[in-house]
Amino acid sequence: MPGTLSNWKEKNKYKQKVNKVSKKIIIAGGGTGGHIFPAIAIANALKKIDGGIEILFVGANGKMEMEKVPQAGYQIVGIDISSFNRSSLIKNIGLPFKLVKSFFQVKKIIHDFKPDAVVGVGGYSSFPVLRYAQSKRIPNFIHESNSFAGKSNILLGKKATRIFVASDGMEKFFPADKIKITGNPVRSSILNNKVSREEAIKFFGLDPLKKTIFSTGGSLGAKGINEAIDAGIDELEGNDLQLIWQTGKPYAARAKQICAGKKNVWTNDFITQMEYGFSAGDVVISRSGAMSIAELCVAKKAVVFVPFPFAAEDHQTANANNLVNKNAALMIKDSEAKEKLMATVIALSSNEKKQNELSENIGRLAVTDADRIIAQEILKLIS
Repeated sequence: MPGTLSNWKEKNKYKQKVNKVSKKIIIAGGGTGGHIFPAIAIANALKKIDGGIEILFVGANGKMEMEKVPQAGYQIVGIDISSFNRSSLIKNIGLPFKLVKSFFQVKKIIHDFKPDAVVGVGGYSSFPVLRYAQSKRIPNFIHESNSFAGKSNILLGKKATRIFVASDGMEKFFPADKIKITGNPVRSSILNNKVSREEAIKFFGLDPLKKTIFSTGGSLGAKGINEAIDAGIDELEGNDLQLIWQTGKPYAARAKQICAGKKNVWTNDFITQMEYGFSAGDVVISRSGAMSIAELCVAKKAVVFVPFPFAAEDHQTANANNLVNKNAALMIKDSEAKEKLMATVIALSSNEKKQNELSENIGRLAVTDADRIIAQEILKLIS
């Protein structure tokens, strides 16, 4: 369960006496599913190799990791830290105080837990944990999922034990001798997905005989995608199509309102069992973050990407273009989504030959063992 470190110590007191713990590892980070789900995949891989490993997650209080990590069966401790707010500078007044406080919290967590290694998966809660681990010369590892590294990871990379990356060319961000190319870990529910299309569509209460579009904007939603679907949702019924629409919390109420009475649409802010969405969708609409791409490659889906236009160095557009150039996906700019997205999706839904081409080509890019490679390397370097 989430909570304070004292809660964690109390709940694990008996377990520590009975079970022999081989290694202790902290996994830090979160904020979005793109950080949390790979972190859980790495934790699962570590436990699969060595069941005696004890894992403690550290996340940011109030963020989604405080809910998702316990659901996966792991303990998590929250620290009080937040990100820099670019839209309202006045909201950053307390940020230095939170950062200082988080370092004291991290100091206590590491002092009490005594980890053999610390793994950072991105998100602002990972920075103070890895920075303190480095100051104490504790082996520390970074997983950088994107093709453009974040500023925190670039700073941390100088003293990291090893840096796991998804693709080549990362020497411009990190010391070359510390890099290991592994790909991005994909959650086991998608790697081992056995859900049939018919079963998945019935899960959403839809018609297995109709072509189905699955729109996912990630754990926090995607404004450009949601607005494009909102503008063109009536066109779906006219083309005998149905929609599974994962909106994220900000757009959930609006989506429920406009979908009221529409039997061809299922909508919710979040889908816990993502494998059902992938199995149900004949065509997928998605952002093109690194983790979304990794999962869609494994799922072998015909995808229309709408890159998030404000990603650092516009890396989501670069990610999507990489697949478009391999005839493995289609792409619509976020600024053009309202005018072009629905027409593109409707056309692709009626073109099974193109769907099959995209599905086969994206499937060839799948990496299915990144979590195992990362876990093995961590254990090798701390043994």
